[in-house]
Amino acid sequence: MTVTTENVTTGDAEVDAILERELERQRTTLQLIASENFASPAVLAATGTVLTNKYAEGYPGRRYYGGNQVIDEIEALARQRLATLFGAEHANVQPHAGANANAAAYLALLDPGDTVLAMRLDQGGHLTHGSPVNFSGRLYRFVAYGVTPAAPDGSGERIDLDQVRDLALAERPKLIVAGATAYSRIIDPAPFRAIADEVGARFLFDAAHVAGLIVGGTHPNPVGSADVVTLTTHKTLRGPRGGAILCRSDLASTIDKAVFPGLQGGPLEHVIAAKAVAFGEAARPSFADYATQVVANARALADTLAGEGFRLVSGGTDNHLMLIDLRPFDPDLTGKVAQEALDRAGITCNRNAIPNDPRSPFVTSGLRLGSPALTTAGMAEGEMAHIGGLIARALGGRQDEAELGAVREEVGVLCAKFCPYPA
Repeated sequence: MTVTTENVTTGDAEVDAILERELERQRTTLQLIASENFASPAVLAATGTVLTNKYAEGYPGRRYYGGNQVIDEIEALARQRLATLFGAEHANVQPHAGANANAAAYLALLDPGDTVLAMRLDQGGHLTHGSPVNFSGRLYRFVAYGVTPAAPDGSGERIDLDQVRDLALAERPKLIVAGATAYSRIIDPAPFRAIADEVGARFLFDAAHVAGLIVGGTHPNPVGSADVVTLTTHKTLRGPRGGAILCRSDLASTIDKAVFPGLQGGPLEHVIAAKAVAFGEAARPSFADYATQVVANARALADTLAGEGFRLVSGGTDNHLMLIDLRPFDPDLTGKVAQEALDRAGITCNRNAIPNDPRSPFVTSGLRLGSPALTTAGMAEGEMAHIGGLIARALGGRQDEAELGAVREEVGVLCAKFCPYPA
């Protein structure tokens, strides 16, 4: 299936015009948001199937509605494929998103008010890791760990495992959470498991960002170390937007009940079918090559930006993303201004706080950049180095619309060579 404006036509002129513009945006601009990717035409096709018509509360073999014989097959296939990918004893593929997966895991493992140890949001953690404006911070008592101080040689700004252990011993949490949304280094599950065992805590690994890297062999697999692993299917795993949970067999019933009826109603079986397709794609040998290229591309982009005068938080990257401190490049440049300038130049990314950022989360001193989508489009290290130079040009000339226009023209030429959805 080729993705074109013709085969996404709905017959609704207003909607079709919007879809056409979004397809054009994705084809003609560079997608560097670390949590985004390009789903395959097969995944897109599965998402738009007649499975959207079926209500299927419950699980295969135990539904609360009739007519689910075929639905049971697709969900069972998705569960089996996901469990096999990660070597897990049990998989639940019903969570609508990563946040839902985390909410269900907390519901299964915790009581309201229980203490949880997780990474600070302003140092790389996720909203669902205890932010006070999120359900997690409102329902549970989160204690936050962070990263080590920055070091001139780039060895700092890594997860402070001594702090994790000290806080665990002092607070005796019921659950310890590892995983991040803006952290560019490998997160080894083994020391977290050891600390959890020392204090009698459960251990949850949030693999939302690195799920595809785990499958591809470029990040350690937390299955076998963590009691529960949550993930999203649309980032490095390159599937439809959604979530999933992996666990040991002794927790299977508890996790399943937390998802339904504890948190969600009827599952989105058309999305589950697309998840099954994506899991099948990720099982192919070529996916390991993809994951390796994702990491290589991230390093190439990071190295280029460092050469242009930007500071890399933690000194570099081991995974698919990097955090860029803009201040050495230009002390007056904020993440908000940089994001908006790059948008005008055809480069899509997101502003992001850096550890101990003096600016507000809405303004920030940094950018988060990621390589998954452009790697899917076929780009390699040479293209990433070119893009690093374009980013520096755009931000250096951000007040010059002619310069931004010139960068956008180069972006267009590059995108035409690496179109994710050719016409």
